[in-house]
Amino acid sequence: MLSGLSLAVLLLATRTTGQSCLCSTLLPAGLKVNCSSLNLMQLPHLPSDIKELYAQDNRLTSVSPGLFDRLVGLEKVSLSGNPFHCDCRIQYLRNWLLKNRAILSKEPTCASPSSVAQKAVTELSDDFFSSCAPAGCTGGTYNTVMGVMLCCLVVLLLWSLRLARMSTITLYINERHSGFEADSLHSLKPKHRRRLHNVLSEDNSDSVIYTEDVEKQLINMELLPQVLDVLYKKHNIKIKAT
Repeated sequence: MLSGLSLAVLLLATRTTGQSCLCSTLLPAGLKVNCSSLNLMQLPHLPSDIKELYAQDNRLTSVSPGLFDRLVGLEKVSLSGNPFHCDCRIQYLRNWLLKNRAILSKEPTCASPSSVAQKAVTELSDDFFSSCAPAGCTGGTYNTVMGVMLCCLVVLLLWSLRLARMSTITLYINERHSGFEADSLHSLKPKHRRRLHNVLSEDNSDSVIYTEDVEKQLINMELLPQVLDVLYKKHNIKIKAT
């Protein structure tokens, strides 16, 4: 009596090839699936409780990656008599066969290309697949590129921050401005604020006259070198006269 899952496999194979695999129950538990000599070009989705799989003498050229990974209960497999095309697509089957040689009834062989014709799939060396993309990385190319770009962006930002911390800001003061007084060093009390008056001279030319309160104290020029030193050491700001 076939289980519902086995019946689903049977129907899938029927829709794909027009012929169905034969399923039978093995005691004490498990299934025997016979898909041999059905002209299958690909294997159908197989139930996980298969114990024996016979798929010899079909038209299989490769096996879909991951197809056998769920079949952990397999005790016997036959894949001989299929025209396997041994290129990068056969790498999954070759790796799986190397790990499960004990359950093979007969070694499947390559039918093409001519350079490896009649050679057992398990005899293909690692060098044969050296030009193939690593397993599992084909679909991750976009993620790899984006990851590299993100890393480059982070490095660029860190380099910019380091460069900014090491940079020195230099202010050049023209000689005609060398006598200015820094407002930030004056008291901000109202009586010390500068008042601006616009007056008209006798020759009808406009001029601007600045007046200071009598009580306003001049800048202590002895403190200026210390202020400049602090600006340079703490903030990398240099002030030079030109």
